[in-house]
Amino acid sequence: MANIKSSKKDLKRNAKNRTRNTEVKSALKTYVKKVKTAVAGTDAKAIETTLSSAVKALDKAVQRGVIHKNQAARRKSRIAKAANAAVKAKEAVATK
Repeated sequence: MANIKSSKKDLKRNAKNRTRNTEVKSALKTYVKKVKTAVAGTDAKAIETTLSSAVKALDKAVQRGVIHKNQAARRKSRIAKAANAAVKAKEAVATK
């Protein structure tokens, strides 16, 4: 345990930030998982809404400094690519 007052404050602040970061990262995983289940489903509207909410959450996590901007860009790119492929496949099946 630290003896200096500012070090004790740093420990408290780090613990709060660690807790917040863990919660945000867990929520991000949940958003991405929702997009993946929507892609596996049949509703294009559900894909669109879950994708937009996941992108918003990723951007907010970057803004708060929880994840790096390149990591968020990579995750957004991957889920958008999967979502677009699923929508195109569903449209191709619907037109036949």
